[in-house]
Amino acid sequence: MRIAVPYEDGAVFQHFGRAQQFKLYDAENGQITGERIQDTGGSGHGALAGFLAGCGAEVLICGGIGPGARDALAGAGIQLRGGVSGGADEAVKAFLAGTLVWDEAAVCSHHGHEHHGRCSEGTHGCGGHH
Repeated sequence: MRIAVPYEDGAVFQHFGRAQQFKLYDAENGQITGERIQDTGGSGHGALAGFLAGCGAEVLICGGIGPGARDALAGAGIQLRGGVSGGADEAVKAFLAGTLVWDEAAVCSHHGHEHHGRCSEGTHGCGGHH
């Protein structure tokens, strides 16, 4: 299984469509067997689902994500675990252990301005457990 996480400074980057890098994890039998960081090459919002599918991702763990990207991921057959914050490695380990806390309704809808780092509930239209 390959798991992708939008990645910045060791953490789950909170705005899927602006991710410059993803950390890709290979896992078998509940254990991480390999990992690498992959630059997006400037792909944004709509193109990222295709980028992740091309990388062989089966699961995406992320923070905020817009409805168009959610639909594109579903169309690519990639499972989504949104509304996740904190360390990327820790999130993947929790996912593999079946203990990851995520929010099925997590959305990030602040496409009109610059946004870096963490989404805050009520501030930029992001839902999820932060």
